[in-house]
Amino acid sequence: MKQYKWNARVYYEDTDAGGVVYHARYLAFFERARTEILRKVGINQQMLLQEGVAFVVKKMDINYHFPARLDDMLAITTSIEQVRKASIIFKQTILNQNNQVISTADVLIACVNITKMKPCGLPKLLVLEFI
Repeated sequence: MKQYKWNARVYYEDTDAGGVVYHARYLAFFERARTEILRKVGINQQMLLQEGVAFVVKKMDINYHFPARLDDMLAITTSIEQVRKASIIFKQTILNQNNQVISTADVLIACVNITKMKPCGLPKLLVLEFI
């Protein structure tokens, strides 16, 4: 499957008093990387919301391997492991500027009808891009 890369810098707001990234901030880095993939393939999440469709994290398995620190330049790689009718499984890795693995995550994203809060089919453009 395709692999995508998105870069981010660690800012002061991402860290504790010792300059180490808070564990919850990794979730934001992973989320932003997935969002940028959607932008890259032409999926506008604002438009999807107007159509009553949203992506939600159903399950996430995250591992922390090495601490990211203030001012680190991070590369978040994202690959699509599996595309189903109403969900996508992403595999994500965060590397620092020394190419050291910082964190890894397996993420199951579900596509839902936000009015009914029930699964619905993925947008066709997304399926065509990721298969």
